[in-house]
Amino acid sequence: MKRFLPWIIGAVIIIGLYSWVKGINNTAVTLSQSVEQSWGDVQTSYQRRNDLIGNLVNTVKGAADFEKSTLTAVVEARAKATSVNVDPTNITPEQLAEFNKAQSGVSSALSRLLVTVEAYPELKANQNFLKLQDELASTENQILTARTRFNEAVKPYNTHIKTFPNSLFAGMFGFKEKAYFNAVEGAEKPVEVKF
Repeated sequence: MKRFLPWIIGAVIIIGLYSWVKGINNTAVTLSQSVEQSWGDVQTSYQRRNDLIGNLVNTVKGAADFEKSTLTAVVEARAKATSVNVDPTNITPEQLAEFNKAQSGVSSALSRLLVTVEAYPELKANQNFLKLQDELASTENQILTARTRFNEAVKPYNTHIKTFPNSLFAGMFGFKEKAYFNAVEGAEKPVEVKF
């Protein structure tokens, strides 16, 4: 029996190390999948907004003799926002900054559109327009919620792969830190609304 004791101890240590490293990897994979799912939710919320913008522009265009430049700005901002793609498996701060910049362009163009609409009382009373306006407000809330949940999914993932000794193995397995959603530049300043 004494002859096999070192082999048994060695086997138990190897199995224990294997299980421990496997746990680190599997937890990182699970958390990474949560981050990717949350990113999908963010994209879905933005896509909903982009889909609504087309309907909003058409409703406004049909109901008002409108400032063409404002409508053009909204359409161009929407097109630019839909052209920015982010790889959910390798989200970098630079990718998120570019995505944020494009989406803030849409928000800015929508704000100008809604402010300009104030000059058209018949449009403000139009039920289709009011419904679209409510849908946009609801969508903006969904976007905020999706972004918050994305950040909530990123935190445990980053914590897991950056905590020692997990950090030793996370790099070997190809797990990298994921970026958080941050506010766009200038978001701390109040929005100026002019009528």
